[in-house]
Amino acid sequence: MAAKNKEEKQVPAPPSELVQGTLEMLILKTLALEPMHGYGVALRIEQISRGAFRVNPGSLLPALSRMERSGRIRSEWRATENNRRAKYYTLTATGRHSLTAATKQWEHQTAAISLILEA
Repeated sequence: MAAKNKEEKQVPAPPSELVQGTLEMLILKTLALEPMHGYGVALRIEQISRGAFRVNPGSLLPALSRMERSGRIRSEWRATENNRRAKYYTLTATGRHSLTAATKQWEHQTAAISLILEA
């Protein structure tokens, strides 16, 4: 029966909403892997989460804009794999520091939530 529970955990649930406040952290992490365009960021988040999270363009584009204005990412126009122009985003040093801080905060919060759920 334990093996069955393990298998069930590996099967992702249908796509769900991101936890409020995590989108920017996930974008930073995705861009830490490599520079990419907005659609690529959304696809990578969906791939890495095994389909658990789908990022809506209506949320992604404003977040990218905010992050660029705050200096955590920068952008430049480049040709895509299909020879179309797209805005590619790159993580800045400020963005790397922000990702480190956000990751530590997330780990602290999830550990505290786990303690409460295990009580």
